[in-house]
Amino acid sequence: MTGQATPPELPPGLLQEYLAGMRTELATLAAIAERLAVAKNDRAALQALRRAAHQIHGSAGSFGFMEASRLAAGMEATAKDWADWPDDPEVERAPLARWFVARLAELLGLALPRMPAAVGPPATSPPPRVGTTPRSPAPLAKPAPQAKPAPPAKPGPPAPRAPPGQPSRKPAPPPPAKPASPPPAARPQVAPLQVPEVIYVEDDAALAGLLEYGLRAHGYRFAAYRNGREALRELLALDVQGTHPLLLLDVDLPALDGYSIFDALQRERPGTYRVVFTTVHGTEEEQLRGLEAGALDYLVKPMSLRVALEKIKRWVGR
Repeated sequence: MTGQATPPELPPGLLQEYLAGMRTELATLAAIAERLAVAKNDRAALQALRRAAHQIHGSAGSFGFMEASRLAAGMEATAKDWADWPDDPEVERAPLARWFVARLAELLGLALPRMPAAVGPPATSPPPRVGTTPRSPAPLAKPAPQAKPAPPAKPGPPAPRAPPGQPSRKPAPPPPAKPASPPPAARPQVAPLQVPEVIYVEDDAALAGLLEYGLRAHGYRFAAYRNGREALRELLALDVQGTHPLLLLDVDLPALDGYSIFDALQRERPGTYRVVFTTVHGTEEEQLRGLEAGALDYLVKPMSLRVALEKIKRWVGR
């Protein structure tokens, strides 16, 4: 029993791409489980597990795997608790992480990945390949011979003295040149018919591909970003030609979260974008936080592509 109920709006090719990506993700999760078997307080492994579970929580249900989405939600909460208390001696983490991988593979209808050998964190510098000889350091270059000192310059004529009774004046130094100020950065000029109607910031590759398919199929002009810092830089610079693009903004982005991006846009370009937050955390408190800050609405993941496109149609005003 896989729990699969493929949404009717999804073409088979897109679903197969998602499952191919999940095969790779399962192998990654299996490697994380083995790292936790070596060191259960491996902080990098715990954060990687939490992040992977978070993304599966948001994407699996959108592709018809609701049980897998709920399973990942539970693993996300567990991994967050582990990361908050990494040195808890009472918790054995590897067995549960291995079970999560096995159960997730079952729900997705995929073969269980072969558990890799126990591995530790990556080394800071890779060892030389087998069969090659490490290069020895290059010999130091010989110092160049020192040049003979130049003969002292002949003294020139004495400077003219001031008349008696008057203090000698030293020539005033020239005023320092003012540094040339760089010209202000011009915003990218975009023709009105090329300004995107929809912009989305989503770091999950599966969900980003799902949104791209839906927007392209319905003829929207759109732009996409996977990195929060890059998205903010481009959004601050984009010349929207008097339009107000719809911005689908993921809350839980690495490095720079959605709320920080929203606050920066409110300060620098208030009213330019109509912002809809997307998140797996659809609690009343989370939604009120965004709405009270000035967001247009909330889109909770996992999302139905059909429902999302209908909402986008109303938000854009088609």
